[in-house]
Amino acid sequence: MNGSENKSFLRILVVNSGSTSTRLALFENETPVFSETMMHSAEALKPFHRIADQYDFRLRAIKGFLSRNGIRLDTLDAVVARGGLLRPVEGGTYAVNDRMLEDLHQAAQGEHASNLGGLIARSIADAAGVPAYIVDPVVVDELDDVARVSGLPQTPRRSIFHALNQKAVARVAAGVLKKTVDEINLIVAHLGGGISVGCHRRGRVVDVNNALDGEGPFAPERAGSVPSGQLAELCFSGRYTFTEIRKMLTGSGGLVAHLGTNDMRVVRKRIASGDATARLIIEAMAYQIVKQIGASAAALNGDVQAVVLTGGLAADLDFTALIADRIRWIAPVVVLPGEQEMTSLCQGALRVLRNQETLKEY
Repeated sequence: MNGSENKSFLRILVVNSGSTSTRLALFENETPVFSETMMHSAEALKPFHRIADQYDFRLRAIKGFLSRNGIRLDTLDAVVARGGLLRPVEGGTYAVNDRMLEDLHQAAQGEHASNLGGLIARSIADAAGVPAYIVDPVVVDELDDVARVSGLPQTPRRSIFHALNQKAVARVAAGVLKKTVDEINLIVAHLGGGISVGCHRRGRVVDVNNALDGEGPFAPERAGSVPSGQLAELCFSGRYTFTEIRKMLTGSGGLVAHLGTNDMRVVRKRIASGDATARLIIEAMAYQIVKQIGASAAALNGDVQAVVLTGGLAADLDFTALIADRIRWIAPVVVLPGEQEMTSLCQGALRVLRNQETLKEY
């Protein structure tokens, strides 16, 4: 640990690469000293065919953040990033080892912007001579066996969701209810560039839609569940390559496909100017989220203590109202806009550096 557990404060650089943003923060213990969110438009990301191709683009942006804020690498104790698409693992804090780097770079389990996190964290950490970690990656898998079964044995359901933020806001919501997560059942809906709705039963996410490549509500950039027969026709129409179809499902689906933008602010302006199509698409996205929440309530036998709405879109009061008005009969609705990911990443690193938690190897 290089004596880190004996220091009065620990400096942790947190890197969170999302589909449309790179969020950065420098923490001293649990306190953020510097933070910044750099947004990346669909146009800026369009030239990159694979997520890994964005590596240099995002690393340059991060180095700019370090330079602007006078953050020297030799003052860091660790670099921690949001985990990417890896093989299924249990929750916890993991060292970014060579095997993980290979899987992230090759996108062995799929393409997602969070794959960049471990790659970038390791690069910066190696330059600083400190450890690199990930915490609660998107492939945390706690599904019940019955939830893994799909209509085709060749396509079992996979647990890919916003595990870090879902688990973090579940703890916050439990505190609001004066309970712990292992005492209650929650439905947590993360509303961002992708949308995941998780069934939290006594602290375990026993069912959740695959928020990456083809389940659940459509999102700003993702198609969600689409009619499978029509999708098969598209695949074999000869008009599209496999890569183009994948891009339709993840990256250029949802709002991007319907409205040409992933920015809710742009959509709101169009609605305010009388754009009826934009209004319909937003209402349809909320409608699909409502249906997923209703299905989750059924999966929990109706025993739900709260429905939590979180993520970037939860800051849009008009949008959350479209959802909340339809689901209040299930349980009280708790709205926690944004996410707890940055603090949760920092805390995961601190627990390991302070010898409060065993570091896991991938």
